[in-house]
This record gives sequence, structure tokens and C-alpha cells, in this order.
Amino acid sequence: MAWEFNGKSPIFKQINDIIISKIIKGDYKSGEKLASVRDLAVEAGVNPNTMQRALSEIEGTGLLTTLRGDGRYITEDKELIGKFRQRFIEESTAEFLGKMRDLDFSKDEIISIISKINM
Repeated sequence: MAWEFNGKSPIFKQINDIIISKIIKGDYKSGEKLASVRDLAVEAGVNPNTMQRALSEIEGTGLLTTLRGDGRYITEDKELIGKFRQRFIEESTAEFLGKMRDLDFSKDEIISIISKINM
């Protein structure tokens, strides 16, 4: 099944977000070998060049490493994964709070809304 993309940002950036999210959530385990560019492109329903660009950018963050002739692997650096997880939490929370402030919700109203959400 193809991955879901929107028209708000380039597809390769959306692929970055999806793969990084999978690393943060543990869907892709630390030290695990990633599927080939071609296989990931087929799974995502995108051109292999687009997938290659996304993976190269992620590799630049240190979350992926390439072993020549053996493919790409998820980093074993759990501290780095933790930093990305923390950054994701902070960015998502800031985005949510910004939207709530734009709608003139007070701090108490936001806290009340959050406390009612069943996670």
C-alpha cells in the first residue's frame, strides 16, 4: 500500500518525516537493515530517485548509515534517536499550542482539553 502524501511540502521531505517517525516509534529498530531504495520506493509509491534523495538527507542526520555493498542501517545511537524524539515532541507541541493561541484558547482551557483526551 502506498504511503500518504499531501501537497503542502515536497514528497522527499514527507518521506523524511515518515521514516524518521518510524525510527522514533521503533517501527525501524536500532541497528536494523533498511529495505533497498527500490523496495522502499515501490512500498511508498514514489520514484526511486525521490526515495534516494530522502534517504541521503536522513543519512546526513546520522539516523542512517550506509555500509558499502551491504545497504543502509538504522543508527545504533539510541541517544541520537532520543534527541530526534524530543525534538519531534517539542515541535509538535509548539505547533499545537500555536494553533490554540490563534483560536484564543486560554492556558486553562488548553489544559482542560488535553486532560479530557483519552490516550
